[in-house]
Amino acid sequence: MKLFRCAGALSALVLTTALALGGAGTAHSAERSSTPAYVALGDSYSSGLGAGGYDSASGSCKRSTRSYPALWAAAHAPSSFAFTACSGARTGDVLSGQLGPLNASTGLVSISVGGNDAGFADTMTACVLGTDSACLNRIATARAFIQNELPAKLDGVYSAIHSRAPRAQVVVLGYPRFYKTGVTCVGLSDTKRKAINAASDHINSVIAKRAADHGFAYGDVTTTFAGHELCSGSAWLNSVAFPVDESYHPNAAGQSGGYLPVFSSAA
Repeated sequence: MKLFRCAGALSALVLTTALALGGAGTAHSAERSSTPAYVALGDSYSSGLGAGGYDSASGSCKRSTRSYPALWAAAHAPSSFAFTACSGARTGDVLSGQLGPLNASTGLVSISVGGNDAGFADTMTACVLGTDSACLNRIATARAFIQNELPAKLDGVYSAIHSRAPRAQVVVLGYPRFYKTGVTCVGLSDTKRKAINAASDHINSVIAKRAADHGFAYGDVTTTFAGHELCSGSAWLNSVAFPVDESYHPNAAGQSGGYLPVFSSAA
């Protein structure tokens, strides 16, 4: 999900491995002084990969002090804060490794997940390194998965959250559009940029519908990121970056200006 420097020199293998939105890791918990008890779940868009300021104890999960969950917790002093979101996480990783802190006293939950299930890394690799045709073909594959298989995977995660934390306010966050289109921009063609944005809209529509059907709030970040896409001149997303795993993820401004206000308004 970013503005391009020169991508041709990056190998497909390195880019595919590094672009994954995480892995399962150990929860970071901090006791605070008021309510509600807050648990932050999900993938790298929730862990804060790309924003810097990583907690060394989180290892490859790369949980950032500049992520929207950490910023919200610092400002609102929840009675407890369990931060289990992890870079690269898929729905199965959330189910198997992130739900431990949820219980009947949990008052607030945030989550972003689904992009890795749909093949985010492979899709961006195909679009960065391949032709327009290769990019569009990979996006078509991802969109078929989003339409036909992702809903059931999201249902499994959302049902598990409700079962473990039945009284919690659950806020499901979507993904930003990556690119400003219709402008001259070094890197991807406008054809690729439009197709990537359309895929982002597609996954967001599926996530929003599944969240609504479970009675959860949905946070639309496309509004806050508008004007701050790649190729906008004021991007809140990293393009191809070094370290390369931060590519196509929100930077610190994207977390604080793009995600935090949306989450705060729904929390």
